[in-house]
Amino acid sequence: MPRLRTLVLFFAVATCAQAEWKILSTESEPGRAGIEHRHIVVKNTAADQRADFDVAIFSAKSCALRVIDNPDGQTLASVMAREKCLSGVNGGYFDEQFEPIGLRIVNEKMIAPLRRARLITGVLLAWPRGVQIVPAREFSRAQKVAAAIQCGPFLVDASHGVRGLNDSQQARRTFAATATHERALLGVCSEASLADLAMILATTPIAGDLRIERAMNLDGGSSSAFWFAREDGSAFSIPGQKPVRDFVGVLPK
Repeated sequence: MPRLRTLVLFFAVATCAQAEWKILSTESEPGRAGIEHRHIVVKNTAADQRADFDVAIFSAKSCALRVIDNPDGQTLASVMAREKCLSGVNGGYFDEQFEPIGLRIVNEKMIAPLRRARLITGVLLAWPRGVQIVPAREFSRAQKVAAAIQCGPFLVDASHGVRGLNDSQQARRTFAATATHERALLGVCSEASLADLAMILATTPIAGDLRIERAMNLDGGSSSAFWFAREDGSAFSIPGQKPVRDFVGVLPK
């Protein structure tokens, strides 16, 4: 029995060590309306694994979130510039007919209904009080919602990484998050599993002194894209590799 306890303890320590992520470097640049672009490099200290993040951090008091429909399959950069956005990422899932999968509310109009499905468990929404991420089962049309997009899975809830996520499939990931002090984030991450992404968001200070309270996955892989408007009028851009049906954009109020 003592030997068994030793083996169990070793396994627990090894598992924790494999999941320990640390920030290697952080660079930041300001945008308009108080929005900030951060490039963060993190490393798993117990394995030869690293990930790069690009995130836009903004205040829900000075910025508004929009879901922008993209039925013509235009690029993120062209749509963000046209709509005069401060930053943006690709949106949610879509089917082979290029139709959105899950709830979409664009300019207060529902263009696709809520779906009950195992993967799309969260809703990112914008309403008069700011930006929220809520479980799909808690979404109510009684709320006055200006924009909403259903996707998933949930990555962080109550500042803790969600358990049971896939820990083997590596891919580029796009995500949205809400944080303390009425801040929100849109971001993209290089090759990582869903489990790794959840742990990084929950345990490393990628948003500085802000604590991430909730986060959910958006469409990733070849759909992943990120765009940020610098103060001088130029743009930082990570283009997607295929057309997507919609975008999530940030605009000044």
